[in-house]
Amino acid sequence: MCGVFGAFSTTSRPVLEDIYLGLYALQHRGQESAGIAWFDGRELSTAKGMGLVHEALRQEELARTPASVGVGHVRYSTAGGSFFANAQPLTATYARGHVAIAHNGNLTNADGIRAYLQGRGAIFHSTSDTEVILHLMAHQAHKPSLDALLSALLRLRGAYSLAVLLDGRLVAARDPWGFRPLVLGRREDVFYVASESCALDIVGAEFVRDVAPGEVVLIGDEGFRSLSISHKAKRCYSCAFEYVYFARPDSVIDGISVYETRKRLGNYLARRTPVAKADFVVGMPDSGTPAAIGFAQEAGIPYEKAITRNRYVGRTFIQPTQRVRELGVRIKLNPIEACIAGRELVVVDDSLVRGTTSQRIISMIREASPKGVHLRIASPPVRFPCYYGIDTPTSEELAAARLDRQALERLVGADTLAYLSREDLLAAIGKPENSVCTACFCGDYMDEENGLDLEIS
Repeated sequence: MCGVFGAFSTTSRPVLEDIYLGLYALQHRGQESAGIAWFDGRELSTAKGMGLVHEALRQEELARTPASVGVGHVRYSTAGGSFFANAQPLTATYARGHVAIAHNGNLTNADGIRAYLQGRGAIFHSTSDTEVILHLMAHQAHKPSLDALLSALLRLRGAYSLAVLLDGRLVAARDPWGFRPLVLGRREDVFYVASESCALDIVGAEFVRDVAPGEVVLIGDEGFRSLSISHKAKRCYSCAFEYVYFARPDSVIDGISVYETRKRLGNYLARRTPVAKADFVVGMPDSGTPAAIGFAQEAGIPYEKAITRNRYVGRTFIQPTQRVRELGVRIKLNPIEACIAGRELVVVDDSLVRGTTSQRIISMIREASPKGVHLRIASPPVRFPCYYGIDTPTSEELAAARLDRQALERLVGADTLAYLSREDLLAAIGKPENSVCTACFCGDYMDEENGLDLEIS
């Protein structure tokens, strides 16, 4: 999972500090590296580094740079390792001009394309799947750069939401299946593209609309101009996990409030998996909190903020190593003994993926001497790997793929453990079943041959 942000000013207003701030708002989507690329009318420049946005980039220097168009990226690695060569945006200068690409998602056919291109003499400088887009464009030097990009997109399968700097213009593109979110915004003379609507808020921009699945939006002096990718998807695969965990609760994805969705997840969870004698409900900070509030409201049980969070520690799920994940839980979370001792509590979390966070926090809760601990998960069991941008590459990393519910209950140390059903998940999101990807829960992956109408319109 990554975050992308781009800006274009029609009056040559500097935009790099806006991009910095947009990336700061998207920091929850990636903590391994950050970068910005911009075009000043003569040359393409980049600034990027490893770590958080404020570590990788220098805000004061960006604020002084007079560039009116640029794209930015925050990364956590799902395709390619966590090292500097894979930090985005990836850039290239070829026969037709300059291009910089910031990409959120995973290309499922990247390895095949890479092998094909290497056979034609392409030299790759990273292990990122994103680089295949640059090489596909470079191998079509006879075409104008926008046509080369559109032709490259026709070759791709899987998930991509892109912010592209193309010869001084800004381009937004979303794959035909709509796996990952992408939105458009505007503030006076500045146009924006972002992974989530919360990033528009930080720069004072008005949300305009979502980029539609299969849409390419060209942003220049004339404003927004919409084009379509020629391949037509038979159905959409908007990622359910965006609503469950990844997106910030103050974002709106495809017209649906993430916060309200998470509260509804808690409502359904309380109806399907009640706890008879609980004294209060507590959420795993922070992504489990809205579902815990919804559970408490539906069940008529008080909500207590009985687990406190260190605000200066990042998200444990997207840390790159298991050791860092394990240390991160104890560093960032601490139960409040005065609330917990001698009481029966329901702990609500958004998901149970590897089981690391749940096991550690319940162990810490046990140290505070509760009467009972009931774990409720506001999503179905994650039993299958994701190939579209979530860091769960093999089933052996997934706790629910290795263990049944009773064994998981023992593993995490809860008195009871229960999940939300897939049917309730879909009802809480409020989208038709054939427009949501739930492959990580049920194994129903997109058939990449049948997922498109292969006639080019």
